[in-house]
Amino acid sequence: MKPRRNTKRVPSFRKLLKTSKIKLDNKLKNKQFKQQSTAKKYRKEQRKLRQAVKDVVSRAPMALDDKKKHPAEREEEEKEEALPLDMMDEDDLKLMEELAQKASFITRDLTSNEPVHVKKRKNEEVIEKYEKMPRRMQIEPEKELIHLLPIKDKRGIIPQTMEKPVATVEEDEQEKDTAEEMEVAQAVEEPLPALTAEELLIHRRKKLQEKKLQIAALASAILSDPENNIKKLKELRAMLMEQDPNVAVIVRKLVMISLLELFKDITPSYKIRALTEREKNTKVKKETQKLREFEEGLVSQYKFYLENLEQTVKDWKQRKLKKSNVISLKAYKGLAEVAVKCLCELLVTMPHFNFHNNIIVLIVPLMNDASKQISEMCCDAVKSLFKQDKLGFASLGVVKVISGLVKSRNYDVRPEVLKTLLHLRIKEVEVKKDAEDIIPKKKFMSYKEKRKNLSRMQRKWKKAEEKLEQELLEVEASESAEKKLKLHTETLNIVFLTYFRILKKAQKSPVLPAVLEGLAKFAHLINLEFFDDLLLVLHSLIVSGVLSHRESLHCILSAFHILSGQGDVLNVDPLKFYTYLYKTLLNLHAGATNEEVAILLECLDLMLTKRRKQVSQQRALAFIKRLCTLALHVLPNSSIGILATNRTLIHVFPRTDLLLDNESQGSGLYLPELDEPEYCNAQNTALWELHILQRHYHPVVQKFAAHLAAGAPAEGSGALEYEFSRRSPTELFEAYSMKGMTFNPRVASAVPRKKSKCLQGESFLHEDMNELFKRLLKKPVVQGALDFAKHLKASPVS
Repeated sequence: MKPRRNTKRVPSFRKLLKTSKIKLDNKLKNKQFKQQSTAKKYRKEQRKLRQAVKDVVSRAPMALDDKKKHPAEREEEEKEEALPLDMMDEDDLKLMEELAQKASFITRDLTSNEPVHVKKRKNEEVIEKYEKMPRRMQIEPEKELIHLLPIKDKRGIIPQTMEKPVATVEEDEQEKDTAEEMEVAQAVEEPLPALTAEELLIHRRKKLQEKKLQIAALASAILSDPENNIKKLKELRAMLMEQDPNVAVIVRKLVMISLLELFKDITPSYKIRALTEREKNTKVKKETQKLREFEEGLVSQYKFYLENLEQTVKDWKQRKLKKSNVISLKAYKGLAEVAVKCLCELLVTMPHFNFHNNIIVLIVPLMNDASKQISEMCCDAVKSLFKQDKLGFASLGVVKVISGLVKSRNYDVRPEVLKTLLHLRIKEVEVKKDAEDIIPKKKFMSYKEKRKNLSRMQRKWKKAEEKLEQELLEVEASESAEKKLKLHTETLNIVFLTYFRILKKAQKSPVLPAVLEGLAKFAHLINLEFFDDLLLVLHSLIVSGVLSHRESLHCILSAFHILSGQGDVLNVDPLKFYTYLYKTLLNLHAGATNEEVAILLECLDLMLTKRRKQVSQQRALAFIKRLCTLALHVLPNSSIGILATNRTLIHVFPRTDLLLDNESQGSGLYLPELDEPEYCNAQNTALWELHILQRHYHPVVQKFAAHLAAGAPAEGSGALEYEFSRRSPTELFEAYSMKGMTFNPRVASAVPRKKSKCLQGESFLHEDMNELFKRLLKKPVVQGALDFAKHLKASPVS
């Protein structure tokens, strides 16, 4: 038998779709019908209720008019109508009429989507908020409010307050004038009775102790809970206007320093920005709102504190104090110094916080102040800021203000202002490179490896992972490095702009040495296009004869810094700079101010050691000979540095050892007075200065002189000790400096020589020559001296 065939057909997809669509339409129709029926029922009930209210209102006046009818008729109508008309009066009627005109909660419009209980909840929330309000009355110094009973209407509960009718002084924190009026209008104490000096002193100590305790209490409360006690900063700041003349100066100083330490402790490590209107109107959590209020109060009080410090400095600078001020102008100087110290501390410790640029604008002009103490304080603060600024944003702001100050003062500023720029942490500037050169590109899997080893989903995840890693690498490395280079480049452009302006327009300015010193430090970062012009300007300054020896050395140092960096590609022969340095060597100061030798050692390192391939043997011999001559005249630390340089030159130029050989001969005669190192014939002389330096009073100079005289060997008996051989000439110069008026190491005291008998009594210059010869001939001398004396005696000497 054949298997029975299943005759049941499977419904097609179109049929299923059609049936499902019909079912869905039926459901929607049923739902709409139900909604329409419920709406009709609600409207029907609403019409019934409105009609009932109208009937009540219409029958009420008819019942009043029926009192005039016959008693029998009235009784029949009372039986028909069961309304208690005897209890209704005029007020009830008016109320019913108003209810008929307005829809109550019974006759409300059902078309609105909002249910009845929503409004009820809103009113309940308002009531709960009002009930949760603290019942204690906060008595503020500026306003006293009396809380009245609230009013409830259709909008909700409206709190009612009334200002207490007492004359008070209102403080507006946004205006300085009103703040000053409030502080001046504080309660004045009654004048003290006539007291003795001792009693006045005791009273002052007592008052000062009370103020100190008050400051300590406020400060400790703020530190313990800054968010809840931020308003106490205002109380502490109000003490900056202390009016008691006995303790005003000390209290104001203490409050300034206390507020400084408080702000350093409680300020966050980020900049607080102002909220937008949209953010203010947005509802947030209680914790977020509390944090916003704390940040807003902190920024406000910090701003007013900075304004107080600024006003203190301005009052002292203008030498004009208000009549209400109880501090004398002489005492105000100490107060201004404390204010400047606080500003300097904030500049260094809080470069990330708000109003830092405002502090920079205050501090930089004070670097050029006539008061040396304030000027040094501000310069030290700016140097510290430069040293600790890693990114360069704060340094850029300071450099901009310094450039503007120098230009506005027509380049007549203190040299210390521009010397602060030497402490900038700029080692690199922006160079055009691809981003791939800056970021090491990570090697990912190839396409074939992915197809072979991974499934489709795994390849998808791997691709997303690689993209995320690439983005993370760009964010971490590329963004910070590029931002730093960009800031450093902009900063250095402003620095060079200031330097070039001074070189062009103010060559006789007192800031020129600082400019040359700055060029010597940052010359390797100058653009290659300016090298030729800058070298011409430096050479013209040297030739002009206006510069001192120190400034000329800075010019030479700047020129060789330029040629040692990117300037290697230039085909320039700096022979004129070598000639000038050789000429200047014997003119350096040999006394206590031998700081010029430190610059000289740097120049020699750049000109001879690092450019050894461009230096001829004749030039090297001439410099070694003249440096040994200079070592005879300078202080011990300078002699050590110069001999250490000669040791390096002997190692770098091996053929210069002929200066240590007495038998070597060459063509020509050594000309020590000639200023041309190439043509002075230094190969025909010897370093006889080393024999004198071996008898120097300083033991380290003796060691170096003996070491050079032996040929500067690297090992053996004539070799130097490790502590001397591994240190550079500049380090040795600083290590054996005599700034403290002491020798390092201690020099043994020399035994005084005995005076010769011939020099005792009257000087031999006042004696007759014949008598002098007679006295000398009586002493035993060599035969040559006797013959010489007889020869002189034969000729008459007057």
